[in-house]
Amino acid sequence: MITRELEKAIKNKLFKGKVIILYGPRQCGKTTLLNNLLKNTNKKVLLLDGEEYVVKEQLNKPSSDKLKLITRNSDIVIIDEAQKIKDIGVILKLFHDKIKNLQVIATGSSSFELSNKTSEPLTGRKYEFNLLPVSFAEMVNHTDFIQERGKLESRLIYGSYPEIIIKEKESEELIKLLAKSYLFKDLFMLDNINNPEIFEKIVRALALQIGSEVSYKEIANTVSLNHLTVEKYINLLEKAYIVFKLPAYSKNVRNEIRKGKKYYFYDNGIRNAIIGNFNLLESRTDTGALWENFLISERVKHLTFNCLDAGKYFWRTTQQQEIDYIEETAGEINCYEFKWHNKTKNKFSKTFTETYKPKSTKTITPGNYYEFLE
Repeated sequence: MITRELEKAIKNKLFKGKVIILYGPRQCGKTTLLNNLLKNTNKKVLLLDGEEYVVKEQLNKPSSDKLKLITRNSDIVIIDEAQKIKDIGVILKLFHDKIKNLQVIATGSSSFELSNKTSEPLTGRKYEFNLLPVSFAEMVNHTDFIQERGKLESRLIYGSYPEIIIKEKESEELIKLLAKSYLFKDLFMLDNINNPEIFEKIVRALALQIGSEVSYKEIANTVSLNHLTVEKYINLLEKAYIVFKLPAYSKNVRNEIRKGKKYYFYDNGIRNAIIGNFNLLESRTDTGALWENFLISERVKHLTFNCLDAGKYFWRTTQQQEIDYIEETAGEINCYEFKWHNKTKNKFSKTFTETYKPKSTKTITPGNYYEFLE
C-alpha cells in the first residue's frame, strides 16, 4: 500500500477539538488513506457513506440526541462523500458542539459543494486537507528512486491515480473510464451544468492549451458561449480538482502581462484522456507541454502534501520574454524553466533577474527533475 504524505499531517490533528475535512477528486485514495491511518488504532471507528440512501435518511433533520444515538460507542466518525448529505454543514456543527471527545472526519470529491455547505457553520471548527493523485516523492518512498525514474514516460502519458499505478497494464482503459465516469460525475449533476457537450468542449480547449495563456473570450467564441459562463465552468473544474490556475507574476516591469493566466491539469493522464492521445513521447508534438504540466502539478502536490504556503506564478512580457514557473516564499523568489531535452541551453530574462533579483534560477530537465520534486 502506498503511504500518503498527508497521513502524518492528518494524524497530528486527530482529537484536537476540530472537524477534519479531506477534499480530493474521486478515486485519488481518500478512503484508502483514512483506512491506512486508522488501521492500527484502538479507537472505535464508524464509517458512514454519504451516497447511501439509509445514511441520508438517518442524518436527515437530526437532533443532537439522535446524533449521539447514531455514534454511540464510537470514537471516530468518518462521513465519506459528505457533500451528498443535506444540511451537512449543520450536522457537522452539531457533532462538533454537542458530542465531546468525538473525532469527526468528512471527505468530499467536490470542494465546490462541500466547502459551500460547511464554510459558515464550521467557521473556526475545522482543519482542511487536500489529497491529489499520488506524487513522485510518495512513489519513490513506496518503491525506490531508480524504479520511479524508469516510469517517467508512463507518468507523463497515463498520470498517477492509484488505480493506474496498481493496474499498469490497463492504464489506458482505466484512465478513460476515470475521466469520463468519475471525475465529471459530480459536475454534470450540478444545476450549473446545462449542456455537458459544451462543457466537454471547454475542458478539451483547456487540455490543448496547457503551457499557454488562456482567454475566456477566445474559448467562448470557440464554443459559442458567453465568456462569463466559460469562466464559471472553468471555476467548477478547479473546484472538482481537475485543473488549477497559474496567474501571471507582475509588480514592476512596464510591459509585463498583468492579468494573464494559465491552466494546468492535476493529472497528465486525465489531460491525455480528454484529448484522446496516448501516443508514446517519441511520436508526439506536445511532449514539452506534458513535461511542463507534469512538473508544475507535481510541485503543487509537494507543497500541498507538506502543508507549505507559496505563491505560484508564470511571468511574461508583451515582447514574449517568459519564465515557466515562479515560486515566492517569504519574499524570496525562485525561478524555473522546464526543458525536455537535457542539452537545451536556456537563459533567464535579464529584465526579470535585474528587476526582481531572484534567489535562484534553474532549468529543470529529465536529468535533474527529482531535485525539483523532492
